Amino acid sequence: MGHYRVLIVDDDEAICKMLGRFLDHLGYSVELAQNTGQAIALLDQTWFDLVLTDVRMPGADGMELLAWITRHRPDTGTVMLSGCDDLKLAVRAMKAGALDYIEKPFALADVGETIGRAIGRKKESVERLHYLEGLERTLKEQSGHLRDTLDQLHEASEETLEALVTALDARERETQSHSQRVSEYSVRLGEELGLQPAELEVIRQGSMLHDIGKIGIPDRILLKPERLTADEWVEMRKHPEIGAWIVNGVDSLKPASDIVIAHHERFDGQGYPHHLGGETIPLGARLFAVADTLDAVLSDRPYRSGSTYQAAREEIERNAGTQFDPEIAACFLHVPASAWDDIRERTCSRYPSSLVLT
Repeated sequence: MGHYRVLIVDDDEAICKMLGRFLDHLGYSVELAQNTGQAIALLDQTWFDLVLTDVRMPGADGMELLAWITRHRPDTGTVMLSGCDDLKLAVRAMKAGALDYIEKPFALADVGETIGRAIGRKKESVERLHYLEGLERTLKEQSGHLRDTLDQLHEASEETLEALVTALDARERETQSHSQRVSEYSVRLGEELGLQPAELEVIRQGSMLHDIGKIGIPDRILLKPERLTADEWVEMRKHPEIGAWIVNGVDSLKPASDIVIAHHERFDGQGYPHHLGGETIPLGARLFAVADTLDAVLSDRPYRSGSTYQAAREEIERNAGTQFDPEIAACFLHVPASAWDDIRERTCSRYPSSLVLT
């Protein structure tokens, strides 16, 4: 544990030295301070993974030291030492950002366990924060031109939007023209529900851009031919939030971001990323879920051939009330197969990779 540095702060010199010897014996690299001023001077000079500080000290107390660390050394964790009379203060410290507290009088074994847990939690927190910051930097780099293109969509032609999502779909060879098809399917369902043109336009945009967040997923995961590992699925399931972040940055497309972030939610609340259920899922995302399944069943994939409209109908009917909004599923079942066939033929005429209903 020599690579973990701990600063102990306590105005009681005997306690300070005892804790220092104990943590040094456990393998930590230890420094001692007897007041907040000394502690801040050391923190200004060198790096510490953790500060173990008494709550009550003459002058600036442990709460003030915690506030300084939170502002100036956010990657450093803090554990509070408190007497039994100071527990309310310790709880306040936890709410202010302390990782844990140790009640005096303490057993040294408990101190060792608490310090170990606290350092582990802080390490995980810092790694997660650095990952998110790195992801945001990557997305800003990758999506700069994309956002410039999206920003012009309120003036751009329909062909511009289709060209953009065609390029995105082409990244996954098995989903070419998928975004255009599900967009048109979703709009057709919206028309069946009697939605207004402005609502249909949002549904069209959101459905077409639903997978735009996959630009933030590494190719080694997105294009992996084998089954994804549990960790890879965690990464893959970030794409709705990444996509919403991208789309929400364009004023004219902000309403569509609700569909982008919720397009993998399920009516029974078992979807992701926020486990929404029922009508808490945006209507456009509930329409998209049915349209997406229709296209998934009908389309060829590398591991299977596309199936029939009847198979899609049975799949949607079977999952009404669990995966799908039952009202929208019923709406889909009322639309004749010829309507979906017309949409698919129309898409096929523009995109040769599309299939026609059988």
